[in-house]
Amino acid sequence: MYLLVGCSASKIEMNSMVEDTEEEKFFRDRYANELKKKKQDSRGDELDDERRKVKQQGMKTPGRRGEQIKHEEIDREISRRYTVGREKKADEKSNS
Repeated sequence: MYLLVGCSASKIEMNSMVEDTEEEKFFRDRYANELKKKKQDSRGDELDDERRKVKQQGMKTPGRRGEQIKHEEIDREISRRYTVGREKKADEKSNS
């Protein structure tokens, strides 16, 4: 007999429900600071390169928490840069 249970929570929501350990928090903070130093322009996209490396490592050793954290932090950094860019454009338009 099988019991099927539907879950509407996404993968990211499930990960955010789990409390990080102190080690994971330290790793997350350190990695987020590393990502902020990465360049992202038309000549080279270091964030994209980093995502490819993490994805490749995740395929070699699936299920590791470090790769999950790295994916989450890369997503957050890209989102942060996108919102900062939009805010700058909105400020430029309002100042013109």
